[in-house]
Amino acid sequence: MIYVPLRHETLVYLFDFNFQLSFNGENSIQKDSLKVFWKQNFATGIDLNQASFSDNWKGGGSNTFATGWYLNHNASINNSSWRLISDLSMQVGFLQNKTQSLRKSVDRIFYEFKAGYRISPQWDFYGSTNFQTQFFQGFEFGKKNKKGIPVDSLVSSIFAPAYLTTSLGLEYHPQKSFYTRFGIGSLRQTFVFDERISRAGLFGLERPGDNIRNQFVFQLLFNVEREIFENVNMKLRYSTLIDYFRFGVSNGMVHRLDANFTMKVNKYLSTNLQAVLFRDYDQDPNWQFSQVLSMGLAYRITK
Repeated sequence: MIYVPLRHETLVYLFDFNFQLSFNGENSIQKDSLKVFWKQNFATGIDLNQASFSDNWKGGGSNTFATGWYLNHNASINNSSWRLISDLSMQVGFLQNKTQSLRKSVDRIFYEFKAGYRISPQWDFYGSTNFQTQFFQGFEFGKKNKKGIPVDSLVSSIFAPAYLTTSLGLEYHPQKSFYTRFGIGSLRQTFVFDERISRAGLFGLERPGDNIRNQFVFQLLFNVEREIFENVNMKLRYSTLIDYFRFGVSNGMVHRLDANFTMKVNKYLSTNLQAVLFRDYDQDPNWQFSQVLSMGLAYRITK
């Protein structure tokens, strides 16, 4: 009479305990997996540079002030089947000296999203889209009008140009710090929405006054990012676009190399060296080069 009920109650208790343990264990595994696969990096900062001289300074020089701002955000998700990457970069800088008005030193908006599906440990089938333009108007200084008076000539503005490149192809990533893409099917679109610039027929527009140009291209891209010394990070990105309808012709190719070296001084101070080497026959048949060295305050978040 006493033995049977006791045994029954014990069995029920053990069953309830095991069920709760299994249920909680599954939840913890799912949460941990999400934490492992999701990564984010955010950085923003302000750069300042200033020099001033008295009127009787015999060493020569000119009063100068320069400032800049940047924001970078990178987010990625990796699992057994997919690699998703979102990359945003914005940067703008100005300088002014005693003899010249306020001018831009750097101006860029860049965003890229890529989705890659694993077909082997080192190969992905990918689709990507990237967008690039600028914040403010750009001028060519030093030109003279018919009367010989120096004038500032407008050559670019926000969405003039803007580039939208959509690509499908294969990505090879033998190492965590290196990958290369073969964009077999890619569409590059050039937008010029400032009528003053489009009427000039700049940036490869087929006819003056056009606003959009479409190009079917092959995209080749190499990307390297690694810490080369303690607190010194290097990022190199080279891309080339080859127009299928101008294949084998030099003016049917666009080359761009971005080099970025970041040196972390402490938690809030960093030094940054940026260089861009660029050639696009639709803009200029010669190579274009820019370089910026800056130091300033930086704020970073890594998750």
